[in-house]
Amino acid sequence: MKKVAIYDPAMCCSTGVCGPSVDPDLTRVASAVYSLEKQGVDIKRYNLANNPAAFAENETINQVLQEKGVDALPITLLNQKVAKAGAYPTNEEFADWTEVKVEELTEKPRVRVSIKLD
Repeated sequence: MKKVAIYDPAMCCSTGVCGPSVDPDLTRVASAVYSLEKQGVDIKRYNLANNPAAFAENETINQVLQEKGVDALPITLLNQKVAKAGAYPTNEEFADWTEVKVEELTEKPRVRVSIKLD
């Protein structure tokens, strides 16, 4: 099975909905990651602000950051090799790498809310 790791720049959350404006690319990636996780794909995301150790401990990420700086983020590794830097993978790239259909990458997380009216 292929292993995907996304190293995000420093940000408050990975969904793109917590700032003054929504970043559609971040919400797309969050949805794709959620869908891939549900499919059993080994995929992880690391945020520089929340997981600095993950950046420091990975030699490949360290090398790219030393050569190109933080402008290289986001960096996506596929089986520990750089697959993409400076932009998030497209859904087509995710599908190609993981052998999951593109249509299966758009499932949104569902949260059930219960309201009790008395």
